[in-house]
Amino acid sequence: MLNNTHKLSGTVPVDGIQYDWEVRREPSWSDIEGWRGMTVFVLQHGTKRGAVLEFPPPKRLLKGLQRGRLQIGDAIVARGVRAALAAGWEPETRGKPMVFEVDADGN
Repeated sequence: MLNNTHKLSGTVPVDGIQYDWEVRREPSWSDIEGWRGMTVFVLQHGTKRGAVLEFPPPKRLLKGLQRGRLQIGDAIVARGVRAALAAGWEPETRGKPMVFEVDADGN
């Protein structure tokens, strides 16, 4: 089995439905906000309204350590999809992507 923790995009099944995902922003420094976490865009196959999952900045950056490799994988994305759905994301509706803050594990 391949280790899929360093991909920047992919497709993940959640409860029998396929979702495409891609990293839109890696953790970055902002002079106004300080460290910002990564964002992942998610879209259910055959729908128009996506969701943006906003992750917190990695703890290593907040402690002043060097950036490590990006840690994102299908399991974290799947948890993020479930969290967004539970928080009210309706992929079948029209409109701008909805934004959801999740923890480092996607919950």
